[in-house]
Amino acid sequence: MKSKIILFMPCVDSGGVEKNFYLISNFLAKNNKNITVITISKNIKNQLNKNIKFVSLNFNIWNKLSRRLRFVLGLVLLVKEIIKNKDSIVLSFQANIYCGLLSKLLGFNLIIRSNSSPEGWSKSLIKKIFYKIGLNAAKKVIVNSQDFKKIIKKKFGVNSVSIYNPLNTNEILKLSRKKIKFNFFEKNYLNIINIGRLEDQKDHLTLLNAIKLVKNLIKVKLLIIGNGSMQNKIDNFIEKNHLKKNVMILNNSHNPFPYLLRSDLFVLSSIYEGLPNVLLEALTLNKFVISTNCSTGPSEILLKGRGGILVPIKDYKSLAKSISYYYNNKNNLKKKLLTAKKNLDRFDMNKNLNNYLKIINKC
Repeated sequence: MKSKIILFMPCVDSGGVEKNFYLISNFLAKNNKNITVITISKNIKNQLNKNIKFVSLNFNIWNKLSRRLRFVLGLVLLVKEIIKNKDSIVLSFQANIYCGLLSKLLGFNLIIRSNSSPEGWSKSLIKKIFYKIGLNAAKKVIVNSQDFKKIIKKKFGVNSVSIYNPLNTNEILKLSRKKIKFNFFEKNYLNIINIGRLEDQKDHLTLLNAIKLVKNLIKVKLLIIGNGSMQNKIDNFIEKNHLKKNVMILNNSHNPFPYLLRSDLFVLSSIYEGLPNVLLEALTLNKFVISTNCSTGPSEILLKGRGGILVPIKDYKSLAKSISYYYNNKNNLKKKLLTAKKNLDRFDMNKNLNNYLKIINKC
C-alpha cells in the first residue's frame, strides 16, 4: 500500500461514527506512513497515531461554525490536497456525495464509507439524482450492515461492500471499570440507560413518553447520555411531565461505559441508524437491549429479535409495554441476551479493520 491515503472527516463530534473513524485511521497508519486526515474539528490529534499528517484550519472558532460550513471548508482543503497529489486515495466518512462529485471532476480514487441508513436521507428528487451520481463515482462504497447494502442497491443501483463496525471489546471492558461518582440509579428500580446525540434521529421524546407510562407501573430510572439541538425540547418535556425524579440527562461524557455497566437495561429509540455501535457496546457489557426496529442495524445485531426485543419506531406504547415486559420477565429473557452475545464475533475488530486494508490495496 504505497499511495497517499486521505481520510476525510470534517466534523468530528462524539459518537459511533467518530469511534469507527479513530479505529480505522489508527489501524491504517500502522500499515502505511503516508496517511493524512482532513478535518475542521479541534482536539482530535491526541486520538490519532503520531504518524498521521493532520490538515485543518489555523483558527479556533470551528465550534462556532455550522456543520454545513465545516463541510465546505473541509472540501476546500481536500481539493488542495488532491491538486498536490492526484494519485491519492480518499476515504470519506462525511459529505460523501460532494466527495463523489469532486472525484468525478478531479479524477481521484474515492472510497465512500456511508454511516447511516438512506431512510434518513433527503427525499428530494434532485438530491436523489446527486446521491446516485456521487455514490456511483466512487471506486467502492462501504456500508456497515447487510440491510444497508440491500437498501442502497435498491434505491441507487450501487453495489456496495458491507463491513461491520469494528468492536473494540477490550477497550470497552477497560473503560467500564473506571471509578465514577454516581448515585442516580437505585436498588429495587429498573435502571435504564440511553446513549446518543440529542437529535430528532434518536427520537428521545418517544422514549420519554414510554417512561411517562411505565413509571405508573414500576419503579424506573432513565439516564440519557448525550447532547444536541433537542436539549431544550427534551428538558421542557421532562419538566412539563414531572419526570425529574425519573430522568437524568448527562452531557459531554467522554466515557459512558461506567454508567452503562451500572445500568440494568439499554433502550434505543432511533428512527433510523446505520449500525448502532452503542448496541454492540451494551451487549459487550452484558446488558439486555430493547430497540426500535429502525432501518438499519438493530434487527441485524439482535438477530431479528432472537437476541433482544424489537419495537416499531415512534410507538411509545409498544416501547412502554416492552420495558414492563422486561421488568417482569428478566430471568426468562437471559437466553436472548446470551444468543446476542454469542454472535458478537461478527464484529471482531481486527477482522473488520483488515477488510478496509484489503479494499484500499485494490484501488
